Amino acid sequence: MPCLSGEAATTLFGDWSCSYQLDVSGGWYDAGDQGKYVVNGGIAVAQLLGTFERGLAFGGGASPVLSDSLSRIPETGNGVPDLLDEARWELEFLMKMMVPDGQPLAGMVHHKMHDAEWTGVPMLPHLDPKLRVLHRPSTAATLNLAAAAAQGARLFSSYDAAFADHLLAASKKAWLAAAANQVLYAPQSDGLQGGGDYFDDDITDETYWAAAELYLTTGEAPYLTALKASPHWAGPVFSAIGAFDWRSTAGLARLDLALYGETLPEEERAMIRDSVISAAREFQALQGREPFGQIYRPNNNRYDWGSNQLILQNMIVLSAAFDLTGERSFLGAVRESMDYILGRNVMNLSYITGYGAVWSKNQHSRWYANQVDDSLPNPPVGSLAGGPNSTLVDDVAKAKLQGCAPQACYIDDIMAWGTNEITINWNAPLVYIASFLADAR
Repeated sequence: MPCLSGEAATTLFGDWSCSYQLDVSGGWYDAGDQGKYVVNGGIAVAQLLGTFERGLAFGGGASPVLSDSLSRIPETGNGVPDLLDEARWELEFLMKMMVPDGQPLAGMVHHKMHDAEWTGVPMLPHLDPKLRVLHRPSTAATLNLAAAAAQGARLFSSYDAAFADHLLAASKKAWLAAAANQVLYAPQSDGLQGGGDYFDDDITDETYWAAAELYLTTGEAPYLTALKASPHWAGPVFSAIGAFDWRSTAGLARLDLALYGETLPEEERAMIRDSVISAAREFQALQGREPFGQIYRPNNNRYDWGSNQLILQNMIVLSAAFDLTGERSFLGAVRESMDYILGRNVMNLSYITGYGAVWSKNQHSRWYANQVDDSLPNPPVGSLAGGPNSTLVDDVAKAKLQGCAPQACYIDDIMAWGTNEITINWNAPLVYIASFLADAR
């Protein structure tokens, strides 16, 4: 029998199939399409949880992220901070993606689900006519759940103990399943269109991340042993191109160990904290070479896909160094780099909808599609455009951006998905940095 997603039947993928149905409703659509990817959802929800945890630890008891009336979401006013309510929506989806007990690969997590074919623009989700397909599990997705659920468990414990216990049980189950299936990589292509592949054949960083979150939540020795066995334990984890992203999560783990690893032996915690502070100083030096002050210097000055979120992730390293040391220069560096995102750049354009004098407003989306259907809205206030991308991948960029200078490889057009898409894992670090700057004094 074919797998079912709970929304519609899937097809088979190579020699893999399953005989059960999963309800995988809920959670966040990833980007401009109706796909839902565990590896993108995992880091996005982790960074929302990280925003809350940072506000709790370093916000002086007054951070707005602790509020139960922060956002216009259905759960506001329910006694749980809104940021945790929003994170729960994705955490519940991630757990729905787990292979049920009694099935082959039980405890592993399906990599993604999306349409079997690409849809056009616009396309509201409830009108989408395409077959919805559930793709086979992967080790990377399983470790993403293990990490995010462990982090969620420690933060929900004061608000919903039963849900926290459920998260921790799912995290431990995923950790054991990943250990038993260490090389079940997502394929570079499974032959279907309709969504991205999100291929990743190195799970050492996800293993380090999951071990870090499980150790921080439980304090149990086996997870510390796994951390110390990781090639990322004492080695460099931050890149000047981008401190971390969905494919490379070791830097995210390093920050959480530095910020919240009070139970680590003091010598080891000092080593971890020093590595973060040292990386922040290197980013400051890099920033000093950039006329516009952004914390980003890509190889050969070729801007990467999603360059704006890479800049934000680098800023998060500087924010952690400020939280660890109180040195004002780190705060100043974050503020200056934020100026680039808000419009001090070659384009003279704020990449955040609704902020600045002139801002991006036609980001690639199938439902925020006013540019092609005036009955639909533009993206809401706070939507981050991907930013300059030196690799011209869509037809609009190929037609209009040939020979562009690196920072000028951007166009605010709904079909310029290579430079102008909005995604959950790009907006999540924006939330983190916005919260940090609101808290920092």
